[in-house]
Amino acid sequence: MNIVLTGSLGNIGQPLTAMLVNNGHSVTVITSSKDRQQAIENLGAKAAVGRLQDAGFLAETFRGADIVYLMETMEAVGDMFDKSVDFIGDITKIGENYKAAVIRSGVKQVIHLSSIGAHTNKGTGIIRFHHNVESILRQLPDDIAIKFIRPVSFYINMFSFMHHIRSQGSIISNYGGDVKEPWVSPKDIAAVIAEEVDQPFAGKTIRYVASDEVSPNDIAKTLGEAIGQPDLKWLVVPGQQLLDNWLSIGFNEQVARGFIELQESQGSGALYEDYHQHKPVLGKVKLKDFAKEFAAVYKGQ
Repeated sequence: MNIVLTGSLGNIGQPLTAMLVNNGHSVTVITSSKDRQQAIENLGAKAAVGRLQDAGFLAETFRGADIVYLMETMEAVGDMFDKSVDFIGDITKIGENYKAAVIRSGVKQVIHLSSIGAHTNKGTGIIRFHHNVESILRQLPDDIAIKFIRPVSFYINMFSFMHHIRSQGSIISNYGGDVKEPWVSPKDIAAVIAEEVDQPFAGKTIRYVASDEVSPNDIAKTLGEAIGQPDLKWLVVPGQQLLDNWLSIGFNEQVARGFIELQESQGSGALYEDYHQHKPVLGKVKLKDFAKEFAAVYKGQ
């Protein structure tokens, strides 16, 4: 099949592109950077250089595709330290561009990388844009089939713990404890998407993706052992204290407040209500596997 991927060669895009090419598909990867063109071609795919903010470019690139894979990231609209960016609003506009481009191109099969929390527009903070984009894509005509893929929190988000581990000898957040929550590897997400490409499309469906279920205290223990700090603790501080810290180092206020709200939702379990009603089979990459990657980066810095 002819498949068009958004997302360039990111944490999901790179393994996904390789899988699809290896499975015999003709793959075009949209990237905003000409610098990525050679790397894309080295994987056996074609590069289409343009911006997600350009609906005309998207429509032309989508034309003739059997499947388009749509994703949106905060990096696509700005830097988290740029105080002028409206991340939720600007990413929602990308969703409108996707909708327009799918209609204009005539594509009938879509895979959309959404997120945990996309089932609601309440209490999810900065990731509310996933709900917005899902809602926009659900407005597409009934003859356009969509598979909404909802991964849970990415292991790689744990790299943000490194600063506090180095400076304060602990992981610090506004929630914690022993309640298990799901995490996922981009490799497992790519595998699920590659699998869905080869499965029939019908209507508008949802599939969650997770690799492991562990508690904040499990994470501290596992990462601590991997980096040679077996006494590493996950400490809980008031949300306002964390917010003040983030604002003091220059975070975009929408981003800072949005992450505080998101983490509160993780701590209360509200973020996972729909996930628990549609739990997936867990993937292959477990926390202990990611901990090796975390340790290699931690020790290499």
